[in-house]
Amino acid sequence: MLDIIKNSFNERMSREEKIHLTREQLQVLILKILFDIEGFKNLAFVGGTALRIIFGLRRFSEDLDFSLIQKRGYNFNKLSGTIQGQFKKYGFNVDVKENDRKIAQTMMFRFKDVLFNLGLSNLKEQKLSIGLEINTRPPGGWNTDISLISKSFVFTVTHYDLPSLYTTKLHACFFRKYVKGRDFYDLVWYLGKRILPNFLLLNNAIAQTEGRRAVVTEENFKKFLLEKLENIDFAKVKKDVERFLVDKKELKLLDGQLIKQLLLK
Repeated sequence: MLDIIKNSFNERMSREEKIHLTREQLQVLILKILFDIEGFKNLAFVGGTALRIIFGLRRFSEDLDFSLIQKRGYNFNKLSGTIQGQFKKYGFNVDVKENDRKIAQTMMFRFKDVLFNLGLSNLKEQKLSIGLEINTRPPGGWNTDISLISKSFVFTVTHYDLPSLYTTKLHACFFRKYVKGRDFYDLVWYLGKRILPNFLLLNNAIAQTEGRRAVVTEENFKKFLLEKLENIDFAKVKKDVERFLVDKKELKLLDGQLIKQLLLK
């Protein structure tokens, strides 16, 4: 597996980019493990990492996010233990910290020796971390799709379809308790696709987190976005997302007025 990771590097890459690619290769491995153990019977892949790996989004990502779509047969602790066992088969020494709280269940994988063995750190004890989070109570109204992945391994993943993924990103952009710049980079990507979100899922998500009934429709969607964008500090957005960009010049896209122009076009 380390040879696969090394072969993804080239001489022009910075250390930062090589670390991002290392994490991405390990993310793909986790997805392959989930495929092998039939984890996608219960889980749907969501979030920015799904956009990166499935749809080729031009930014790196840190964590893996999933929604629980089938409760029957799902056991968080068994799933975590099985993933850990699979890591050993691939030759990785990994610490895992679990949190099996009822709504957002998490695993934090800390890969030992990987950065040192790849020549990306002089410290043998420095670890590379990847988080995995499962939303066990996603709002209703989602739709799923299946995609073939061919990155080091060949397998399929079950994920939210693009309108449903768009919806989860909109909810993250405008109803998260803090600004996460990566969300707005992804929003620009969606605007470029000229698709509409899953409005049923969006309204259910707003009702779930905000405790109020929402009625966002195709007719008032642009108005909804324009009002929400007024409250965004794009200086913070740029600061957060910069280290994840393949091309730093793309920071220019994270401009409130430009995004409004794209929206109104």
